[in-house]
Amino acid sequence: MAGKKQFPNGTWQYVFKKAGLLAKPIYLTFATEEEGDEYAKRLEALLARGIVPTEHQRTEKIMTIAELVREYERDAHPSPKDRGSLNTIVPIHGYLPLTEINAAWVDNWIQTMKRIDKVAPTTIQAKVGALARCTDWGMRKGFLTMPDHALRSLPNGYAQYTKADEAAAGVAREDTERDRRLEPGEWEKILEVIAAGVLPRKQRPLLLEGRRDKAALKCIAVLAVESAMRLRELFTLTWSQVDMTRKTVFLDKTKNGDKRQVPLSSVAQAELAAFRPADAGPDALVFPFLEGEGTPRVLHATTDFLSKLFIEIFELAGAEDLGFHDLRHEATSRLFERTKLTDTQIMKITGHKSQRMLMRYANLRGSTLADALW
Repeated sequence: MAGKKQFPNGTWQYVFKKAGLLAKPIYLTFATEEEGDEYAKRLEALLARGIVPTEHQRTEKIMTIAELVREYERDAHPSPKDRGSLNTIVPIHGYLPLTEINAAWVDNWIQTMKRIDKVAPTTIQAKVGALARCTDWGMRKGFLTMPDHALRSLPNGYAQYTKADEAAAGVAREDTERDRRLEPGEWEKILEVIAAGVLPRKQRPLLLEGRRDKAALKCIAVLAVESAMRLRELFTLTWSQVDMTRKTVFLDKTKNGDKRQVPLSSVAQAELAAFRPADAGPDALVFPFLEGEGTPRVLHATTDFLSKLFIEIFELAGAEDLGFHDLRHEATSRLFERTKLTDTQIMKITGHKSQRMLMRYANLRGSTLADALW
């Protein structure tokens, strides 16, 4: 039965839904309830027989990549990573009709990314994968047909640079995995720079206060190195997610979409206990860095702000080529070096989805491994 409600002006609104038949609910307004009931009876009889009247059939047709991406993002909730990749594709290729996504276009697109844009292989794979998942959804919805699915039939190694690609681009981009860890003495110097509370600059020194509060900067850095939490997971924390009794932090919004519980070391517990204000409510943010609602734009801006600020701190401490995300590398490696936890248990803490991804972060020093030998 159609849902109905009366507006203050006396008119009646009816809503009709039919899973598998109607792409979206039909909303109709009538002057009287009697008129609405009579129309609803006729329309529901047709819908029950699988018939959608012409006036209610979907007339708009998705024609381009940009239109498909818009519908995909609205209805399918792709991952933030896929959204980012798709948002780099649309400005350049959004005009392309869906009927022209074939093997020739895909091959030319990949070749352009290598020879003109000089994109790294992992980035090429991310873009192709995101568009492939978008078109998969589009085919299920009937927006396009791809008999050979050119985005899914690519050979292994398609994103790697060939000799011809290298000659045309003047460079052969390769994926380089970060293996930067804290060197002896760097962590102590970083904490000293934060404790000093002043970053020298050409115009005038930058004081670590307010949104750049030095106590908050120290606490978030310590938590990163002790827990392997990501930067965004840290600066979006509220006190309700911190359970000092159980010595854990509960993350309900992570990069890969999974929830996880992160155990706190004694060092992390002490740092949080010392940092927490006496009047902090459960819904209050742990750190003062996030300004405004947690929209994708604000989250990205906060990540950029903190990443650049910490690079400045690290460079002043003499820790060249160190980024905040490297603290996650450091923390993961320490879990291997300092505990007897299994790979599976460590994955539960760090949130890695596969052993391969975990091992990218487990940068074990050769000297540490040598100590374990006879």
